[in-house]
Amino acid sequence: MSFRLQPAAPARPNRCQLFGPGSRPAIFEKMASSAADVINLDLEDSVAPSDKDSARANVIAAISEHDWGTKTLSVRINGLDTPYWYRDVVDLMEQAGERLDQIMIPKVGCAADIYAVDALVTAIEAAKGRSKRISFEVIIESAAGVAHVEEIAASSPRLQAMSLGAADFAASMGMQTTGIGGTQENYYMLREGEKHWSDPWHWAQAAIVAACRTHGVLPVDGPFGDFSDDEGYRAQARRSATLGMVGKWAIHPKQIGIANEVFTPSEEAVAEAREILAAMEQAKANGEGATVYKGRLVDIASIKQAEVIVRQSEMIAG
Repeated sequence: MSFRLQPAAPARPNRCQLFGPGSRPAIFEKMASSAADVINLDLEDSVAPSDKDSARANVIAAISEHDWGTKTLSVRINGLDTPYWYRDVVDLMEQAGERLDQIMIPKVGCAADIYAVDALVTAIEAAKGRSKRISFEVIIESAAGVAHVEEIAASSPRLQAMSLGAADFAASMGMQTTGIGGTQENYYMLREGEKHWSDPWHWAQAAIVAACRTHGVLPVDGPFGDFSDDEGYRAQARRSATLGMVGKWAIHPKQIGIANEVFTPSEEAVAEAREILAAMEQAKANGEGATVYKGRLVDIASIKQAEVIVRQSEMIAG
């Protein structure tokens, strides 16, 4: 391992990010009272071009008018390839209250994209005397984004989270699918005449997790389009959690409970992690670098794995 320590990611609950269009202010109160850890008010894909200005005004008003509790409150701006994004940033930073926590930047393809938004946000913070420093989340949605994922992860001290946007990513890659997340009908292997479906998003998710963990950023799984398929959503969330992602988007309120369930360590997992830590403490007291726990070898690496689970549980409980 490098002598340079891997920085810790921000210590905040991020099990579920609930999205809602800025053009539908009637749903903001329900979003605020939901069990999601992060709220993403959207100015981008879910808002028609004719509604961009009114949606922006709705979101700016809602930031101060609603009680968002302890949730991370984020706004997804429009992409840098549109004529809307600069006005999104300027109006949010100049007009929205201090309750705004985060700006989500979509379709990020390189570190320069983050630099552009960072420069504008920094100037407005200084000009307006804002006391809260705005954080960033980015969405990887293109071949370029994945190719440059590590430089993006290292691009700004404001960056706290990174997500995979499956639909635009699939289009950018030329993938033959219209599905958003989950397994795909034609992405399978054959063994003895039986089909076995694998995960076409796995490699991109793993690249995001590696880049995020290298630079102290939270890796988050993106949307699952079929909100009628609870078990499909749960299966993808479990795969993402196993890979090291901390949470998942919800594009429908019914997905919130599943995300919270999957990304909250179970009582059994936490109890086992604590038992492993206790077993290793005893081994250490005995002058041993490893021991046996329930028939399997545990060592210093096992301590690190167990500590991840315990820390996550304590953060969520707190």
